[in-house]
Amino acid sequence: MTPATQTVHSAGELFRLVRTGRAHSRADLARLTGLSASTVALRVDELTAHGFIEENGQGESRGGRRPRVLAVKSGGSVVAGVDLGESHATIALLDRRADIVASTVVQVSLLDGVESVVGQVWEAAQQLVGQEDGLHIDGIAMSLPGPVDARTSRLLAPMRMPGWNGVDVGEVLGSVTGLPYLIDNDANAMAVGEYIERGGDEEQLVFVKAGSGIGCGIILNGSVYRGFRGVAGDISHVALHNAPPVICSCGRVGCLDVVASGAAIVDALKEAGVSVETLDDVLALAQDAHPKATSLLREAGARTGEVLATIINFFNPQALALGGRLATADAFVAGVRQALFTLCLPMSTDSLEIGVSRAGALAGARGVGWELLERMLDPARIDEDLRVPIQVR
Repeated sequence: MTPATQTVHSAGELFRLVRTGRAHSRADLARLTGLSASTVALRVDELTAHGFIEENGQGESRGGRRPRVLAVKSGGSVVAGVDLGESHATIALLDRRADIVASTVVQVSLLDGVESVVGQVWEAAQQLVGQEDGLHIDGIAMSLPGPVDARTSRLLAPMRMPGWNGVDVGEVLGSVTGLPYLIDNDANAMAVGEYIERGGDEEQLVFVKAGSGIGCGIILNGSVYRGFRGVAGDISHVALHNAPPVICSCGRVGCLDVVASGAAIVDALKEAGVSVETLDDVLALAQDAHPKATSLLREAGARTGEVLATIINFFNPQALALGGRLATADAFVAGVRQALFTLCLPMSTDSLEIGVSRAGALAGARGVGWELLERMLDPARIDEDLRVPIQVR
């Protein structure tokens, strides 16, 4: 008897097989689980009656009658995935199939405080779902631009987030919305979004979020690797060799974030007498081949690559994806690549894919929303829902 036939019996487990694409028909479910056709039919009928799956279309025949195709039913249930940045929040609504049905970007300021920002984001999410017929939000997830304790959802000494340190943002989010919630670090969420966008083909993936700050998320065997407290991959406070003696918020000097981030480049250009206010100004200068802006972007990429080289040598991933606004600058990407090919072992880089994120601006919102869907659609929760009688109207 296989492990599957020993453990996969409940309707929730059958739903998981359909949702992950391992099963497309009742025959597939019977083959994978070892359950009888009648038992599979009973479970499928339960899932169909409660609106979790549907049968449609015609599958490929293997000599007999063509089977009907099983698929997750999206219905009107969605989760809101929110990627919170320093000055804006990206919101995406995901159905049960993890497809994005609507998205928007709203302006916020972290200086307004936790309760105010969460309230603004929730209002925007409600307005977004109100524009879509028949949809309702069943849960909300938010990624934050700072280290998050994986055990408590509290922020741990975040940079550029005054008043947020030590706050249990998940508790605030749950209190404001009254919905199931999930909190994660933004780089972790973007790594998940990138992994989904790639179809789950690269199970060893490093994602770098390079914008006003710099963060890193790691996918190990298809799941986020968080470490003991959830700060695995946080490269922002790695001190660089021969870096300028810039004091970091952590009290040390020469940390990656204060010498290679977008904010650091803006400050460096200002000191050089160049008229810039934001990272977007820097990127615009680089597009016009401004020598100082281009030079600083390439240097920032090289310093980021210097830190990543250790991770690549140690972890040996299949792919390195660069996201965030800095990754839109060719000079930054070139600096990263040059450093990696100089400092890494050839065996670590000869098959390594290095490129700009395929998931784009929605990576974080999609990733954190998908994480919440995974939790809400856990087989045990599905089985619990099936025990609730259907309301006949």
